[in-house]
Amino acid sequence: MTLAPGQKLTHYDIIEPIGKGGIGEVYRARDGKLGRDVAIKVLPEISRDAERLARFQREAKVLASLNHPNIAAIHGPEQSGDIHYFVLELVPGETLAERVARGPIPLDEAIAIAIKIAEGLEEAHEQGIVHRDLKPANIKLTPDDKVKILDFGLAKAFVDDAHAADDSMSPTITRDATRAGVILGTAAYMSPEQAKGKRVDRRTDIFAFGSVLYEMLSGRKAFRGDGVSDVLAAVIKDDPDWDVLPGAPPALLRRMMRRCLAKAPASRLQHIGDVRLELQEAIESGDVQDSVAATSVGLVRMSVVAALLLGLLVGSLAMNWLGRGVADVVVCQNRIEGPHHSWAARCWRTDRFRTPTEPSGPQARRRTAR
Repeated sequence: MTLAPGQKLTHYDIIEPIGKGGIGEVYRARDGKLGRDVAIKVLPEISRDAERLARFQREAKVLASLNHPNIAAIHGPEQSGDIHYFVLELVPGETLAERVARGPIPLDEAIAIAIKIAEGLEEAHEQGIVHRDLKPANIKLTPDDKVKILDFGLAKAFVDDAHAADDSMSPTITRDATRAGVILGTAAYMSPEQAKGKRVDRRTDIFAFGSVLYEMLSGRKAFRGDGVSDVLAAVIKDDPDWDVLPGAPPALLRRMMRRCLAKAPASRLQHIGDVRLELQEAIESGDVQDSVAATSVGLVRMSVVAALLLGLLVGSLAMNWLGRGVADVVVCQNRIEGPHHSWAARCWRTDRFRTPTEPSGPQARRRTAR
């Protein structure tokens, strides 16, 4: 359902649309009671399905209980007539997807962001909540350097786990979701079990976390393809191209990312808290700083070499021009002669730079034009 600016939902005044996702449209709205701006996520039509409505209300209460600095607050579910919606914290800043679009993120900055994401996931997992759709577009970077995970667990409100193991509904499209036109999870960040339509748990978020970290460091998605089916096939069968990671990420970090992106859930790191500890260990051990320093030195060396090569090229071009072009320089001199002050122009060629002087000799006289 599309809302228009100025439309009211109970005491919320719609200001403008700010986004659209798989499970609803998002609007900036003004809370008339508390005098603050919030985000309103309007959900697909569910009021006609009593089972879905009950599940949504049950999950919404759990999600509203989440309270962590790295999770965008879910103030709660609301209803206005037949319209069901979530009232969410309005988070300023750009998404991680927008930041990555400008290029790879430096290693130390990427690790700092990743630790904050892991802390938010850890809090939710301890309460039994799985995000199911973790991706750069669902992560906000605020102007004051905070990291906020958006849409936490909202997908769960539309999934019946009893149906999720039906392979005919892959990739994670349930019977209910199909009717609502909802695709749960973005293909490039799905875990293999999620792409197959199987039951998921916290290890699905760990796989998505690995994909997000890979993209932060490389500037490209871990799993790519020409279409959704190609991307899902890559998620299920292929490994990321580890050679595109810039610089020299610490061995500990590479090993941790490989374990996050293991195809089999049992082979993955089992808890996001373990991932966070390994990231912090990489920083505390000095491996990250050493890698950043090595990358900086490498960039300086490349700049010096590039400058030297440019200097040699310019010098070579200059010598080539001096050797071949100066011989063709024609020097001309004008002067006034005789009682009638007639103009005379005399020109000659020279093979070196000099102040033009009167040419001499038979050859010079033959070149003189009067």
